[in-house]
This record gives sequence, C-alpha cells and structure tokens, in this order.
Amino acid sequence: GAAGNGWYSYDIAGVHFVALVNVLQFVDSGTGTLGADQIDWLKRDLAGLSSSTPIVVLSHFPLWPLYPQWGWGTSDGTAALALLRRFGSVTCLNGHIHQIAQKIEGHIVFHAARSTAYSQPAPGVGPGPGPLVVPGEGLLATIGMTSIEVRSSNAPIPITDTTLA
Repeated sequence: GAAGNGWYSYDIAGVHFVALVNVLQFVDSGTGTLGADQIDWLKRDLAGLSSSTPIVVLSHFPLWPLYPQWGWGTSDGTAALALLRRFGSVTCLNGHIHQIAQKIEGHIVFHAARSTAYSQPAPGVGPGPGPLVVPGEGLLATIGMTSIEVRSSNAPIPITDTTLA
C-alpha cells in the first residue's frame, strides 16, 4: 500500500502511523527532503482524521532542524509539521543522528533514537558527523534501541530508550 517512493500510513489501536521518506533527495549539507508529492499525499492522508487522533510519524532524518549544518533535518519538514499541528498528540520518531535527542513544540514531541550500529558526536561537537571511536568495553552503553507503547489514552505515547549494555 505504499505510495510514491515508499511513504505509507496505517492504523493500530486508534493511533495513525505515518511513514515518510526523506532520504531520496538531499539539499544543503545533506539535509533530507520530502518533496511536493509526498507533502500533498500527507495532506490527503490526514484530511479525514479527527484532530483528536494520536499521530506517530516515522522518518529517517529529523523533521525538525536539529542541526542542519550536518544534514540533521528535513529541508521542507516545516510543511509536514504545519499539516500535523492541528492534532492534539503527535509523536515524531527518527534515527539518522544515532543518539537520543528530544524536543517538544506545542503538541508535537520529537524524539531521535540511538543507533544499533555506532554512536555519533553531539550536534556541533567535533569536525562533523561520523562514527565516534569508543573503547570496545563501552560500545554497548552508547548504542541501543527505542520502543513505544501504543495504548488508548489521552496521555502522551510512552517512549523508552535502552542501551544494548
């Protein structure tokens, strides 16, 4: 059921999940892009939903400009976020930066997850993004997984980060 270059949505337990593809076109310093076709699709996908529907958005690059100098953002992410602002609970999950980063903007919670492969430096620390060299005995403490719990509730969707240690 994917559209375009692989974006799609589905519903589980009253939560609407949207998977966006922002890794096929790059601008500036390698920042991801959604493109007009995907944003138009998102507008149509969300149109029939009640503003009380919880939304979870999955993307590789952050939709917010976490650190655009290193490509950590989506150049047209603001267009997607404008479509999501009418919802009372939006959780945007992404990877790419290989570390935990969180931000709350109104009803939108942004959460970047650790990597299961290697960690990267904090935004702006060092010459640029790339694998951090860590002692072998400390590697499992720097990589990990993020999980969410989907449940029917007015509370925010719980996000749990764990290391592989």
